[in-house]
Amino acid sequence: MNSVDVSNELHQLLTGNNVQTQLSVPQLVEKVLSRNEGVLTSTGAVKAETGKYTGRSPKDKYIVEEASVKDKIDWGSVNQPISEDVFNKLYNKVVDYLKAKEEIFVFKGFAGADETSRLPIRVVNEYAWHNLFAHTLFIRPNEEELRGHEAEFTILSAPNFKADPEVDGTTSETFIIVSFERRTILIGGTEYAGEMKKSIFSIMNYLLPEAGILPMHCSANVGREGDVALFFGLSGTGKTTLSADTSRKLIGDDEHGWSSNGVFNIEGGCYAKTINLSREKEPQIFDAIRFGAVLENVVVDPDTREANYDDSSLTENTRAAYQMQAIDNIVNPSIAGHPNTIIFLTADASGVLPPISKLSKEQAMFHFLSGYTSKLAGTERGVTSPEATFSTCFGSPFLPLPATRYAEMLGDKIDEHNAKVYLVNTGWTGGAYGTGSRMKLAYTRAMVQAALEGELANIETTKDDIFGLDIPLHVPGVPDEVLQPIKTWADPAAYKEAATDLAAQFRANFKKFKSVPSEIEELGGPTA
Repeated sequence: MNSVDVSNELHQLLTGNNVQTQLSVPQLVEKVLSRNEGVLTSTGAVKAETGKYTGRSPKDKYIVEEASVKDKIDWGSVNQPISEDVFNKLYNKVVDYLKAKEEIFVFKGFAGADETSRLPIRVVNEYAWHNLFAHTLFIRPNEEELRGHEAEFTILSAPNFKADPEVDGTTSETFIIVSFERRTILIGGTEYAGEMKKSIFSIMNYLLPEAGILPMHCSANVGREGDVALFFGLSGTGKTTLSADTSRKLIGDDEHGWSSNGVFNIEGGCYAKTINLSREKEPQIFDAIRFGAVLENVVVDPDTREANYDDSSLTENTRAAYQMQAIDNIVNPSIAGHPNTIIFLTADASGVLPPISKLSKEQAMFHFLSGYTSKLAGTERGVTSPEATFSTCFGSPFLPLPATRYAEMLGDKIDEHNAKVYLVNTGWTGGAYGTGSRMKLAYTRAMVQAALEGELANIETTKDDIFGLDIPLHVPGVPDEVLQPIKTWADPAAYKEAATDLAAQFRANFKKFKSVPSEIEELGGPTA
């Protein structure tokens, strides 16, 4: 990853008198408060609101259609093309807008804890609290690293600059545009800080494979013996809960790379959902929200300044950003060896997937490409059935390259390092959502623990005749009948009908993938 020259416009911006570079956390907190961008909570965290946009804006995300990337990007609804002319005009407008501000804030740091492959980045912000967010989520340089820091990618974030679609060529006032040739990300029209985090993750999902490194949307931890585990799963599957194990050290909770050296965290912080957060349920996250942390759209009592994590009046997507060092039980630096165990988590609301099953390499690639879970709509009036959701590689919104590229890399890594892969269903048992019950967390923990400790590597299994999955017959701490879904249903015929329906949804979703080896389609997926 070679550094690139700063454009004249950006150079002028960054050498202006209004630039506040690499402020400390206390300085940034003071700026946030003096500029009335947020308030200080009772724990010392900064609370800010993002206004109209309380989540990402995927329909406003673009990649510049440049010659060097045109034939590599998987263009479509996720990776929308935009012209160089549109980008260049918006770039100049955003630079001029930021130059006119009384103050702008610059953070220099890194993406990637592995020094051999990390990406030096620079984040330029209109808001002080956004710069504090960047200071928290990305990896901070030490003094020596800061002196030699040359940014290879720059974020220009101007939330209050709104595009005019008729003039600027966007679809709305909001835009998140990546130019790989200009090594720049433009963000405008949205105050949601998560756009910065996910934009950097998206470009790492492009750059790392070029260096032979697999980028992954997963959490990771390491045991006392140095054994490494990865946890993939979409929202609601229990990824955070299961990876936060007091007997294991956390490497990171969301974004990782898998290189020839092992696993490393891409970030320097965590960005956790906080709706219904409590010390009893998630003590690590709760206690990490202290001075220097950022609370996003969390309701705070104006008198006591205490956060009310149960209040969703602003959004269900309330968030906390905090540094990794705010958690005691971590690996520092966030680097470990090669994974021994890989866990794919799904919350199957149809209640037909086994609570745990062993996957071959081909099955692992199939389920990685599928990225299945159930989206529940229990709080929506009139909606009584769950919705199957497939998010490719458990992170489809952040994948610039064809999905099969990542799946092939995962398959090669599994082979090379003999990693054991398991599909764990944290969803329903004994029937579908509304009839059955949620899998007991104690059972799921026992199954995951057995997998991590190697107790399932050579255990006797039975093959499921609908999904082709190998189901362990015995797992310590789990009743045998729980392991086979059909035995938990009162009506076996109803189970087979529901399982056949889900299998058909898997097959229908898988048709979108092109040039997939036949052994994956034949062995990895549900049978007809």
